[in-house]
Amino acid sequence: SIAGRGLKLDTAADMEPHLAELAKIEDLREICLSGNTVGVEAAQALGEALKTHTNLETLSLSDIFTGRLLKEIPPSLTAICDAIMDHPNVQTLDLSDNAFGPAGAEPIVPFLSHRRSLRVIRLNNNGLGIRGGKFIAQALTAAAEANKAAGEHSQLRVFIAGRNRLEDGSSQELASAFAAHGLLEEVRMPQNGIRPDGIAHLSQGLSQCSKLRILELQDNTFTDKGSYALAKALPSWPLLETLHIGDCMLGRNGSEAIIRALDESPPKSLHHLNLVYDELEEHAAHMLARVVERSRELELVELNGNCFAEDSPGADAIREALVKIDRTNALGSLSDMEELSEDEDEESEDED
Repeated sequence: SIAGRGLKLDTAADMEPHLAELAKIEDLREICLSGNTVGVEAAQALGEALKTHTNLETLSLSDIFTGRLLKEIPPSLTAICDAIMDHPNVQTLDLSDNAFGPAGAEPIVPFLSHRRSLRVIRLNNNGLGIRGGKFIAQALTAAAEANKAAGEHSQLRVFIAGRNRLEDGSSQELASAFAAHGLLEEVRMPQNGIRPDGIAHLSQGLSQCSKLRILELQDNTFTDKGSYALAKALPSWPLLETLHIGDCMLGRNGSEAIIRALDESPPKSLHHLNLVYDELEEHAAHMLARVVERSRELELVELNGNCFAEDSPGADAIREALVKIDRTNALGSLSDMEELSEDEDEESEDED
């Protein structure tokens, strides 16, 4: 590992001292270059060196292109990915915090399509956009089809792609990829500008992943349509431990639909529930208290920024439920609650 050294590795000569250290390791399992900047020639030299390390399992390549021209990134990625294409034990690829956009997604498609041993894919903050999201989804679908043809199960368990401007345009392809990799356990896609149609597609695709434990979709836009779709999918995830959908504009009806689904089909071991700034009202708080009382492994429930008072009967009901399951410290701060005005309250009553 040379992680975090801030090295500027332009040429093969720049890379040589580090490759000499690699050569001394007979059974190399992990390489971490994160926090350095790697040019094309240096990446090609690294690729040549990695060809002989066939036991490699983990590549941590986050933040390795700072200051590089966009045109330098595809050949660098190609050199590294091609070198390890046939390494049978590669399980983790982390390319987070490289702002390579769709141009950087394209050269990793052959690797993602072919290397079916991958268990963890981290593509956080890459600026993929809709096109890049489609490239990744199509690669994952191709890998799933290859698994099926070989009579093998998918190995993919973790997919992380936050802050990528994926929007709705890539959601159908990603949903199909998730459904094809039905053993996914962790999916994190926060801050992607995904709107209700996209949330509905993703929820439908993920409903095929019955072993899902962690789902993070915070800071996207659900409204009623996305909330209803997620509520419909929730019974498909009996092992769910973390549900983070804060700041998603669930709205009154949407939040109640999701809480009702949690009440009717409670996950066996819910640990963390984040519904901050989601427009939950007093009635939703009372509904949530029932969910809390049945969630005996709950470690944290975050509800700040919702539309009921910190000292309201609904908030008190949640606290009482936490006392019953001996989780009195599990409730996060309620310091920024947004109580409904009288006019808003009357509108809510009129909707009943």
